[in-house]
Amino acid sequence: MAAEDRITVTGASGTQYEFEVYPWGTKFKPLGGVYLVLRKELTGRYTILYIGQTGDLSERFENHHRAGCFTRYGRTHIAIRLEGSEQRRFDIETDLIQNYKTSCNEQ
Repeated sequence: MAAEDRITVTGASGTQYEFEVYPWGTKFKPLGGVYLVLRKELTGRYTILYIGQTGDLSERFENHHRAGCFTRYGRTHIAIRLEGSEQRRFDIETDLIQNYKTSCNEQ
């Protein structure tokens, strides 16, 4: 499935990261990446609910340990940035978490 949108987010370091946005429930290949759980607002902008990383994007996000929080805050989309290096995924995730106050990372 083709991405529905693209967004750029900025880490605490000032580094900008491009993500491809897909509707919630999209199935992905078993590749590593950083992901953002999003809620699309009426204005068309996205609110980041959660920032994470995984070695396998094909895992079902409905079974995520924060799935209840995603539902409670009205998740509508997921954005992904493919990244094969585990260390690089952790670095990007940390950089973004340090810059965004998300509803589901903080609980």
